[in-house]
Amino acid sequence: MYIKVERPTQEELEKLNIDNWETWICGESKFNWEYTEEEICYFLEGKVIIEVNKGQITLEKGDLVVFPKDLKCVWNVLEPVRKLYKFN
Repeated sequence: MYIKVERPTQEELEKLNIDNWETWICGESKFNWEYTEEEICYFLEGKVIIEVNKGQITLEKGDLVVFPKDLKCVWNVLEPVRKLYKFN
């Protein structure tokens, strides 16, 4: 499964209408997670390492991320996270 990561411009974020997305906040922690739906999110703050079967990816402020449906992973929150998100 592929996690898509981009660094969008302000214009691209406005087109996505992120001002109407939900907010999620999480302190430093480590936990298992499974996506039952595709999620798109934008990191406002924080730093996370996402561990998947074939390696890991680091996400941080400014990243626009698409997590595919059925992805199983481990979230390792290194710095407190605040993100905007929606499910597709």
